[in-house]
Amino acid sequence: MTSQLLETMRELHSRTVDGIHVRLLWRPDPDLLAVAVTDARSGASFALDVRDGERAMDVFRHPFAYHAWRCTT
Repeated sequence: MTSQLLETMRELHSRTVDGIHVRLLWRPDPDLLAVAVTDARSGASFALDVRDGERAMDVFRHPFAYHAWRCTT
């Protein structure tokens, strides 16, 4: 997922804990849901698309688990 695409998405929910900012993003056309994670301390970031059959709020609440799982499959 490109940073340009993330910029065109609407933020539905966000949270920041210990410098880690997690955002749930949506774009109506085409219908896309994504979770973007940014670590303010290290500057590291990643984004995950919410896939068919996944619960958006689960991906939002546990982005590191989803990221780790996807990197191993």
